[in-house]
Amino acid sequence: MLQIENCFDFHKNDSIVIGCSSGPDSMALLDMLIKIKEKYELTLIVAHVNHNIRVESKEEEEFLRDYCQKHFVIFESMVIEEYGDDNFHNEARNIRYHFFENLIYKYQANYLMTAHHGDDLMETVLMRIVRGSNLKGYSGFRKIVPMNDYIMVRPLISFTKTELVEYDHENEVPYYIDSSNDKDKYTRNRYRKKILPFLKSEDKDVHLKFLQYSNCIESACKFIDKERDKAIKRVIHNNSLIISSFLLEDEYMQREILYSLLEDFYQDDLILLRNKHIEILLKLLYSKRANAFINLPNDVIAHKSYDSFTLSRDTEVITGYEIEFDQYAMLPNQHSIEKINDCADNSNFICRINSEEVELPLIIRTRKMGDRMKVKGLNGSKKVKDIFIDKKVSISSRDSWPILVDSSGKVLWIPGIKKSIFDKKKSESYDIILKYI
Repeated sequence: MLQIENCFDFHKNDSIVIGCSSGPDSMALLDMLIKIKEKYELTLIVAHVNHNIRVESKEEEEFLRDYCQKHFVIFESMVIEEYGDDNFHNEARNIRYHFFENLIYKYQANYLMTAHHGDDLMETVLMRIVRGSNLKGYSGFRKIVPMNDYIMVRPLISFTKTELVEYDHENEVPYYIDSSNDKDKYTRNRYRKKILPFLKSEDKDVHLKFLQYSNCIESACKFIDKERDKAIKRVIHNNSLIISSFLLEDEYMQREILYSLLEDFYQDDLILLRNKHIEILLKLLYSKRANAFINLPNDVIAHKSYDSFTLSRDTEVITGYEIEFDQYAMLPNQHSIEKINDCADNSNFICRINSEEVELPLIIRTRKMGDRMKVKGLNGSKKVKDIFIDKKVSISSRDSWPILVDSSGKVLWIPGIKKSIFDKKKSESYDIILKYI
C-alpha cells in the first residue's frame, strides 16, 4: 500500500493546506494525510476551488464539504464567478494559488500540498521540450519548493495516476472524475491520452526515469544558478537591469538572467514561457529603440527605457475582487494587509478601528461606482474617485487599489492614501490595528 510517510518527513503539529479538487489524485492525498493526522497531530485545511464550468461542480463541492466534516478536517472553498482571461487554465491556476496563499496566512500553515504525481511530471517535461524552455524549465517541476513563508510540497511525485486510482479502490476512497479531462482541445490531455501510454508500454517505470532526469537537471541548475547570481549582481541596479552591462555577459548567461527575472512573476509555472519569449526580449535589449514595451503571458510587461530594462505586472487587467478579511490578505496588486498587535506609526499605511463602531467582518475590495468616504479631518464625505484624483493615482492603479469596508459597505480606509473618521488615534479606544505593506 502507498504510504505518504515514505514520501515526506512529517513533524508534530505541522499545519498543511491541501489543494483538493475531489478527483482521484487529490482524494488519495487527502486520505493518506487523514490516516497520519492523529499520529503527528496535524492540522489539515482542505482548500477547494469550484471552477464553476461544469454542472457537477456544486455537487463535488458539497461532497467534499461533507467528507471533511466527517473526518474532522477544516474545509474552505471558493467559487470562481467569472473568467476574463482567454487562457482558462492559466487564469484558474492564478486564482487557485492566490486562494491557497490566503489560507496559508489565515491558518499560519507551514506547508501547501498538492496531488501532482509522476504522470503530471512526464506531461510537463514533454510539453516544455516541445514548447521550448531553459534548463530549469526542462526539469518539469520540483517535489519541494520553498516559497516566501511556507513550503510547497508535491509528495506523490513518485507515484503514477494508475497507482493512485488503485489506492482509492483498495481503501474505498470516493472520488469524482472531471469530464473535461477527456477533451482533446486541452494540450495536456493530448499528451496524457496519446503519448504517455506509449512510453509506459516501453517501460512501466518510465515515470521514475523522468523523475531521475528531473533531479539530474535540477542538480546542474544549482551550479549554474550560483554563476548566474554573480552575473545578476553585475547587471542589476536599483531593481532595473542595466542593458549596457547585460550585453557584456555571455549569451547563455544572458538567457539565464532573463529567466531568473521572469521567475519572480511566474514562480513554479514557467510552462507559460517559451523560447520565443526570451528571443523577443533579447531582440528588444539588442535593438536601438530607446523606449519600447512587450506584453508577456500572465499580464507581465517588459519595458525598455534607454539603458534600463524592467518587468512589472499589468494591474490594469486585474478584475474586481472582494476578500473577507481575517488576519492577513495577499492582494492582486502585489501588496498585503495584515492585522498587527501594536505600532507607533500614524501614517496612511496604518489604520486603527474600534470593532464596536463598525459591522464585522471587514471586507477588502476594489472600488465601486458611487463609493464615498467620510474623510478624517474633513466635514462631510468625499467621493473615492476624487480622492484618487487628488492623490494623482493613475487610472490603471485605481481599478485594483484595495479599499477597506465593513459589512454594511461603509468605506473605512483607502490603504496608503486616506483614512476615514473611523480611524482612531493611539490615545483613543480601538481593538483592531491594520497595516498595509
